[in-house]
Amino acid sequence: MRNISKVAPEWWDYTTLDEQILNDAAKLSAEDLLQLSRSGFTVKFYDTLESFYVAEALEYVRAWQQATEHEPTGICGPIGPTEQLPLVAQIVNDLHVDVRYGHFWGMDEWYLNGKAVPITHPLSFAKADMELCFNRINKKLRMPDEHLHFLTESNIEDYTASFDKVRCLVMQGGQGEVKHWAFNDPVKREGKYQDNPPSPQEYRQLSARIVNLHPMTIIQNARTSGGGVVSNVPSQAISVGPVETWKSEKVSIWQAGMHDNPFGMRLTAFMISKKLPDSAVPMSLLADHPNVQFNYYRPGIGTCDAEMH
Repeated sequence: MRNISKVAPEWWDYTTLDEQILNDAAKLSAEDLLQLSRSGFTVKFYDTLESFYVAEALEYVRAWQQATEHEPTGICGPIGPTEQLPLVAQIVNDLHVDVRYGHFWGMDEWYLNGKAVPITHPLSFAKADMELCFNRINKKLRMPDEHLHFLTESNIEDYTASFDKVRCLVMQGGQGEVKHWAFNDPVKREGKYQDNPPSPQEYRQLSARIVNLHPMTIIQNARTSGGGVVSNVPSQAISVGPVETWKSEKVSIWQAGMHDNPFGMRLTAFMISKKLPDSAVPMSLLADHPNVQFNYYRPGIGTCDAEMH
């Protein structure tokens, strides 16, 4: 029988894994992380935050540079991290890069009271994308609004279908404390998932959808985006799913040590490298994607040693 979560007994999460996997991941040094690279999975380090976020920003620009009128291309991007977004606008403007044929997918949005939060909501991801990036790009260079795909409760099917019409060259993401990309959280421990979480194959069939958020996700977002006011964070969201992720040519995960902890940054890389997919650790399902890159800010990797504060 699988372990009961130490964090939320009614949910699946990484604390339900076999302890040998957890222990092996915790022992990894930063140098060990680099050695986890294999065919289809690349681990890359950046020594400064400047080089880290510029490299992340350049993934946007390069994806858009490949777009043409008849063969559009794009990138699916996160809120968390966000530091790359103003850099994207600056690169496009300063180098006069024409991105009119490019596309962008916002990978998720909060869901509250039966609908996506409006762009006026202080936690809106679409609001952050527009204010930090797209509203800063010269209008003569920027793609039209219809090339910006933001999830709402009414456009989920169209959003999924757009991945068949436009090549998504890169799906970017951060990693949350529950080990998700976007809001692909572990499921509740109930019904047919009482004794075991969904199989990797079953979880991978999920496309963009409305999701219930794991308690760890709610607490993390309160910490990173809301000053710790948990009561202000919605308990549901609309999220891109594995279906759209597997239609993306590359998955690029950026970890500066701001969203997940030293252990989590090791665990998912270990499981992907060793091909140990488990839907209790959603990020580990990327073990089966053909092109995944984990990008780390080297000083943010930290250690898993005991240290009292």
